[in-house]
Amino acid sequence: MQKSELLNKLVNSGVVAVIRGDDKEQALKTVDAVIAGGITAIELTFTVPGADQVISTLSKKYQDREDVIIGAGTVLEPTSARLAIINGAKFIVSPSFNSEVAKLCNLYCIPYTPGCITPTEIQSALAYGAELIKIFPGNVAGKGAIKAYKGPFPYVNIMPTGGVDLDNMAEWFKAGASVVGAGSNLTKDAATGNYVAVSEMAKKYRQKFEEIKS
Repeated sequence: MQKSELLNKLVNSGVVAVIRGDDKEQALKTVDAVIAGGITAIELTFTVPGADQVISTLSKKYQDREDVIIGAGTVLEPTSARLAIINGAKFIVSPSFNSEVAKLCNLYCIPYTPGCITPTEIQSALAYGAELIKIFPGNVAGKGAIKAYKGPFPYVNIMPTGGVDLDNMAEWFKAGASVVGAGSNLTKDAATGNYVAVSEMAKKYRQKFEEIKS
C-alpha cells in the first residue's frame, strides 16, 4: 500500500487510539476491545513491553480487515522505527520530531507523525516529508493553536493528542484537526481489566465522530 493511501486511511479513521499497557496481554486485549468498539486506527506505543511483538501479532490478526491500520507510537529513534515497520507497523508516531526517524519512514514509504508544538518544529517536520503533524501535548497548545499554525502552514494536516475527550472532540475538529488521538480517556478501564467498558467507550467515540462527520 502506498504512503498516500496509508495516510488517507489514518485520517479517514477519525480517531487514533493510543494504546499503552503494563504487558503484552493487556495491550492486546485493549486493542481488541477498541477495535470491537469501532475505533480501527491503533497507535501501539513502544512503552509497552515487547511492543514490536505486539505489533507483529496485531498485524497478522487483522491483516484481512481493510479498515484496521496498526501503527507504532512513542518511537524516539530510527532503530525502534525500523523494528516497528518490519513487524508490520503502517505508520509511526513520535512525541517529538526526529530527522533520522523521518528519513527512515520515507525510505520505507510509511507515514511519520511527529509531535510538534512550535512553528519551527512544524517547518522542520514538513521539510523532512511529514504529512500529518501531531500537536502534542494538545491540552498545552490549545485548540486555538491549530488556526495559528495554519496561517503560515495552510495545508498542514494536524492530529491533536493529549487533552482530547468525548466532550471536546467536536471542538478540535471545528478548530481544524484532520484526525484526533485519544489515549487514557478512551482506554482507562483496561487498567482494571474491564475490556467491555473499553469497547463501550470506543463505540461512543465512534458515534461522536460519525455525528461530527455528518
